[in-house]
Amino acid sequence: MFVPFSVRDFLDRAVAVYGDRVGVVDEPDQPAPSQGELTYREMGDLARRQAARLDQMGIGAGERVAIVSHNSSRLLTSFYGVAGWGRILVPVNFRLRPDEVQYIVEQSGSRVLYVDPELEETLKDVEAEHKFVLGTDSDLYAEAGAEPQPWEHDEGATATINYTSGTTARPKGVQITHRNIWTNAVTFGLHTTISDRDVYLHTLPQFHANGWGMPFAMTGVGARHVIIRKIDGTEILRRVRDHGVTMMCAAPAVAAAVLDALPSWEGEIPGRDQVRIVMAGAPPPTKTVARVEEELGWEFIQIYGLTETSPVLTVNRRRAEWDDLTAEERAQKLTRAGAPALGVTLKIDESDSQGEGSGEVLARSNVVLEGYWEKPEETEAALRDGWFHTGDGGYLGEDGYLTIADRKKDVIITGGENVSSIEVEDALFSHQAVAEVAVIGVPSEKWGETIKALVVLTPDAEDGPEMEAELIQWCKQRLAGYKAPTSVEFRSELARTATGKLQKFKLRAPYWEGRDRQVN
Repeated sequence: MFVPFSVRDFLDRAVAVYGDRVGVVDEPDQPAPSQGELTYREMGDLARRQAARLDQMGIGAGERVAIVSHNSSRLLTSFYGVAGWGRILVPVNFRLRPDEVQYIVEQSGSRVLYVDPELEETLKDVEAEHKFVLGTDSDLYAEAGAEPQPWEHDEGATATINYTSGTTARPKGVQITHRNIWTNAVTFGLHTTISDRDVYLHTLPQFHANGWGMPFAMTGVGARHVIIRKIDGTEILRRVRDHGVTMMCAAPAVAAAVLDALPSWEGEIPGRDQVRIVMAGAPPPTKTVARVEEELGWEFIQIYGLTETSPVLTVNRRRAEWDDLTAEERAQKLTRAGAPALGVTLKIDESDSQGEGSGEVLARSNVVLEGYWEKPEETEAALRDGWFHTGDGGYLGEDGYLTIADRKKDVIITGGENVSSIEVEDALFSHQAVAEVAVIGVPSEKWGETIKALVVLTPDAEDGPEMEAELIQWCKQRLAGYKAPTSVEFRSELARTATGKLQKFKLRAPYWEGRDRQVN
């Protein structure tokens, strides 16, 4: 028997088995009216009404619906209300500038755009055929009791298009299918041992690789979702205490924020021997891992993946064999990318290796993207020879664990967000004082990596702090703030090959000296 997978499977089970249970606790402090506590039956009803509203608007299966929102129950429900009845959800990074959002809306062909109320003014000039501000629920949902037109499940259909920065100045739309989402959610949930006793805090942006799949996995097992809109270390500790949180996913900066809040926290540290914190984006320093386990008493789990892989490729979780190790020794093992998740095969392409056993990481799995939206050449390059080419350099240890050692592609991962160095270079080149520029990632304790611009000025321009501040501000006016350099270093020349190509590995090397990996 063959029954096609669908994202709606997760919500259907929650409604059937846990219908009267509170499934979602919405953010109480937000510009839109909070939806408060929703049972899974109420969440299912809202998803059906959202699909019915799209029917009324003439938005058919396969058409795109974009949403730009901070974490909220409306965004969480939209994964089902849009994709669950055959349309394609396009979750957009709320940190992007209006022109970047407009590009995504146009490139994806989204006929509908939902906008967070906080972004209404900022995105007022972004256009779509149907544009609504979240919070006016008559725009989002059909009348009570409305039922959507049926959709025959197709696991090979695209469920979401998630835009990611990479080797091009413009982001690419990653097509994730129902099968991709189903496989990722179930395997991720298996490796992190989730159950209906869990309480999941949405510290990870839900737009980011579909919240890594937890909006699906946690729903499917009937766990409780607790929405947090903006990240604050003290507020995270408060919600862990008040809601009995057992799990969260985050970039290293979130763990740093929680640790920074400890000195001013009064009372016992909440969640000890209860919380699992899953981290990705960049492996944090070993001392951060040790502090999470010792000072917070939370279990640290490291994963590695990409938007193109739904995203989980590897999982690194504390093993029984490591129980007798010191905290520092265990932390060193946990900062590796991890072992392949169930159903994932990895190999190393050593053809461009800098050393024996290392090279580009290649992957095969049911979590690998269908393709890049309307970019066949990029799709073919990424999936050539039957393997997904990650663009990350690494090596596999004798125990099968993957370590990411460097980046083969021109991407900087800062605070868990991908930044195309080419995009930042383009912005800097548009300044009249810039003659040459190379943008690189350098180590950062807080963000994993941070952005540094190496700049050669025109002969009539003067370097110094004022010019550095001017160039950083120039980028912030043209790009999302997180893409702007945090520092500018002025050079008389930049290392190039005989053919004039920038040698970024040489430019990066001094900043990574003394480290065994060229990523952080």
